[in-house]
Amino acid sequence: MLLELDAVKKTYAAPDGGAPVEVLKGVNLQVAAGEALAIIGPSGSGKSTLLHLMGALDRPSAGRVRLEGRDLQALSPAELAAVRNRQLGFVFQTHHLLPQCTLLENVLLPTLTAPAELHTPAAIQRAGRLLARVGLQDRLAHRPGQLSGGESQRVAVVRALINQPPLVLADEPTGSLDHAAAQELGRLLLELNREEGAALVLVTHSLELARRLPRCLELRAGQLREMG
Repeated sequence: MLLELDAVKKTYAAPDGGAPVEVLKGVNLQVAAGEALAIIGPSGSGKSTLLHLMGALDRPSAGRVRLEGRDLQALSPAELAAVRNRQLGFVFQTHHLLPQCTLLENVLLPTLTAPAELHTPAAIQRAGRLLARVGLQDRLAHRPGQLSGGESQRVAVVRALINQPPLVLADEPTGSLDHAAAQELGRLLLELNREEGAALVLVTHSLELARRLPRCLELRAGQLREMG
């Protein structure tokens, strides 16, 4: 099993000093290597919070998150940073590309803190191959300001895959796109999931997109349930 969540809870202090707010109430989840699944739920249900816990961007208030058998709560900040860089790929609603860098440079950014073997022509070749795979082979020297929203998100997907992580986490990746671009990005994510072998956990408010993935779960009232 690639990713395991065991009775995960997340509680936040109320800003007005009132009773704490329990966002996640004992979430259990298993994600197999290479699997693709979607998590849907109403706004404010805790979908992004859950994804942040999976991605070692936050710690649960209770319960355990294990990635490839390692308890993430037991790792040091430096070890967690290495996990995020080498074992996880992130795609967010906003692409977060650096405007001063070319597409190729943006894609290669995660390799700058990766092991030395990634600082090779092979990394550049992989970046070029993936950018060609998403239809941007003629735009390697372009900067983000010269791209459409859909093209920028495609670059963000390639950047998430550059270090060959076993798990890609996508948080509302189509939320800022029009319907046609959203459809294209959803199709691309599924195809790359199959081609690259990285498991995909996609958080979305779009039931249409979620239904395209082999497995769909709903987060409601702090609990996850499988949808038929």
